[in-house]
Amino acid sequence: MEFKHISVMLDECIAGLNIAPSKVYMDGTLGGGGHSSEIAKRLDSTGTLVMFDLDKTAIEFASKRLEPYSCRKIFAHRNFKDFKEVLAENKIAGLDGILLDLGVSSYQIDTPERGFSYIADGPLNMAMDADSSLTAEVVVNEYTESELERIFRDYGEERFSKSIANAITKRRREKKIQSTLDLANIVSSAVPAKFRFNSGHPAKRVFQAIRIEVNGELARLNETILSMFREGLNRGGRMCIITFHSLEDRIVKSAFNLLSSDCICDKRLPVCVCHHKAEGVLINKKPIVASNVELASNPRAHSAKLRIIEKL
Repeated sequence: MEFKHISVMLDECIAGLNIAPSKVYMDGTLGGGGHSSEIAKRLDSTGTLVMFDLDKTAIEFASKRLEPYSCRKIFAHRNFKDFKEVLAENKIAGLDGILLDLGVSSYQIDTPERGFSYIADGPLNMAMDADSSLTAEVVVNEYTESELERIFRDYGEERFSKSIANAITKRRREKKIQSTLDLANIVSSAVPAKFRFNSGHPAKRVFQAIRIEVNGELARLNETILSMFREGLNRGGRMCIITFHSLEDRIVKSAFNLLSSDCICDKRLPVCVCHHKAEGVLINKKPIVASNVELASNPRAHSAKLRIIEKL
């Protein structure tokens, strides 16, 4: 299957990065290379673009897509949370712009064999890194009922997490759960009929929760954002982050608020005792969302939020 992915808020991200031709940029979530190709297009032969992805297919496709551009291109089959090691290995002292698109690529969703879809049948996988030993099948069949309930509640904000976890553990005693549609049907049956399609497919939140667990998407996200900003970004550099669900967005919002605040004391205190100083300034006070024009051609951008901060 051809690697197809429509980059979300492409123009807004490129404008937000404020790209200079000879500087150093990082795309922590390469995907199909849509954002990266637009960054590379604006760099000259003295500029550098560092790109991360856990999906080898994404790197293979994007490396060909970026061939026409003259900048120094570094592809890392690593999690962006390993940015310090990759920068050190390539003797890069600092970055002038960082982009993180925390969503799953359309290619991964639309390829049934990857196991991300609750609509098309495929194996229970959901691992962005094909070499990962932890898959959705392991989570669904080997995690305890209480662990499943916690994941669905905490990572999917699923109100029926208890009944869904119970339904899964009952079914797997009879037969191992191995396909996406089997899981989707089990989840649907555990959701009361009157709530089943209140906010999209009844399995949507559960699949999101399992995907987050399999790929460790929220683990160390807050500390990585702070570390990237403080240790990776040069003064005047910008960090742009796109989120797709409230859990991610709360983490990004909280980190950006901390970095852009002069005082983080309890508001009940009469005077500041923390002596915290702002390290950055928010470029957009409220998150940027996709335009109606973009949503008409790419409905998957509906829940996307873009936040941008510049280092002082």
